Amino acid sequence: MSTPHGHVLIVDDDAAFRRLLGRGLTRLGWETSEAENAESALQALARSPTHVLLDLRLGEDNGMVLIEPIRLRHPNIRIILLTGFASIASAVTAIKRGADDYLSKPVDIQAVDAALRGDRAATADTPDEQPPALRRVEWEHIQRVLNDCGGNISEAARVLGMHRRSLQRKLAKKPGPERP
Repeated sequence: MSTPHGHVLIVDDDAAFRRLLGRGLTRLGWETSEAENAESALQALARSPTHVLLDLRLGEDNGMVLIEPIRLRHPNIRIILLTGFASIASAVTAIKRGADDYLSKPVDIQAVDAALRGDRAATADTPDEQPPALRRVEWEHIQRVLNDCGGNISEAARVLGMHRRSLQRKLAKKPGPERP
């Protein structure tokens, strides 16, 4: 059975989120299937999905490491990385590894649909939008440095010129969504 838009494999360790996203995409004309971890995601590729929505954090697994094996098995598949821990560094890494798009949670179903279709211009931010808050810019810079240091907090703290515990406290305080 083929649907007008294609088959989306939703890979997320949050069962409620998978079901909610699946219902929303089904209403928009997508066929969906689900996987809860890296192993079940790789097995689900046998169903030949046309698109993959991939969570960055999959419990014990990291969704980022699944991008390359998925791309090797299905070179034309569209991969969208979803994360509740968005940063510029992780977005750049995801795109370099082969993801087609990157969305931060919470995300609305129209943005997911547009990303799956490759039509993000329809939901793109307007240029006259407020610049990001200072806390957000600092968080993204810290994430970029931490990524460059291979996740080594002590090394990142040295590069940033701060104490390791101060960096750990900043990492624990991820900035929330921007307020108008």
